[in-house]
This record gives sequence, C-alpha cells and structure tokens, in this order.
Amino acid sequence: MSNIVVPRRSLMLGGAAVALMPALTFAATPDLGQPAPLFTAIDSNGKTWSLADLKGKVVVIETTNHDCPYVRKHYSAQNMQTQQREAAAKGVVWLTLASSATGEEGYVTASQANELTRSRNAAPAAVLLDPQSKIARAYGATVTPHMYIIDTTGTLVYKGGIDSIASAGIADIAKAKQYVRVGLDEVLAGNPICDSSTRPYGCSLKYPRTST
Repeated sequence: MSNIVVPRRSLMLGGAAVALMPALTFAATPDLGQPAPLFTAIDSNGKTWSLADLKGKVVVIETTNHDCPYVRKHYSAQNMQTQQREAAAKGVVWLTLASSATGEEGYVTASQANELTRSRNAAPAAVLLDPQSKIARAYGATVTPHMYIIDTTGTLVYKGGIDSIASAGIADIAKAKQYVRVGLDEVLAGNPICDSSTRPYGCSLKYPRTST
C-alpha cells in the first residue's frame, strides 16, 4: 500500500514549527504489514516495558509533546483521554511516548510526566521515556502526535494522524474522521484498517541535535 503524498510545507503556530509531512529522513522506516520495531523502555513509574512481551495485545503508540498546540488541542478537549480510556476498556495497551530530547521543547522527567498525566486526567497504560528518541526514530515519527497501531501478532497496521483535520482548533475534532478510534474498532473486529496510512500532523518532533 502506498503512503499518502503530502505537499511540502510547514506552518508556524504559537512559536512551534508545525509539520504537515515528515521533516526527517530515516534510513529505514517500518512498513505497514511488517513486524513493528521491537523496543524496551522505562516508563515514568520505573517499570520496564517490552513490545515483545505485549504480543497478543493490540498496542497504540502516541508520540507527545505537552507544549505542542496540536497535542494540547486533543488533551484540552479530552479527546485523547477519552480514546485512551475507550481503548483500555477494549483490552488495548495505549503507550504514550515522550521522545523530546533532553533540553528540547516537550522533554519531561519521570515526575513531570506523572504530573502531566495527573493534571490532564490522562489514562495511557504507561508514559514511556525516550529522551534519546530511539523509539521515535525506529518508527519514523516526525510529529506530535504521531500515532501507530500494532495488532496482536506484532504487525504494524496503522501509522499517521489521530484524525483527518490538520488543525489546532478544538471545534474541528467533532468534524474529523477519527482515524485511530475507527482503526482500532476495525482491528478488534478482525478486519483490515481501511485508512491504514494517513497524514500525520502536529509539531515537529524534537530529536537530539546533531553536531556539525
């Protein structure tokens, strides 16, 4: 299945660079229908999570940056939290991935991540700390939020945006097709995801800076 082609452009919103297409090039990004990249990570409570151990479960990965207006849109509207709880009720493991590099916008310590979870009434299974952006890079994540769904066999079956309207406006949530919510229902029903590769939108993911 071919990826969606997105015009080369970016926006500035609230001082944050907003990417409407992948802004980084990776040597290899995971393909749909192929095994999702394995990882092991520590969460904000000190627990170790391994994707290999989650085989048999449907898994959602959500990249995050609490300072990003696009992330704030979905949390301020309680959209992200609602979908996290819906997923958990269906046995889905929802992992929020904090991949901003140390010292970059969106970087959080374990205690800061827990305070954000508490203050936003969020409900992921865990907040994984990825300050070296290793997991984000393995998945080819370019923005926050960038969303992925992995099925019970460990196969990557969705990558893209949380919904179909690339804006920071809360009012647009109700008008948008909820790609992740619909995709989860399709996977849990044993069906292929109709919109399996969509345009991710949000703030550019803050990878570690490279020396020149």
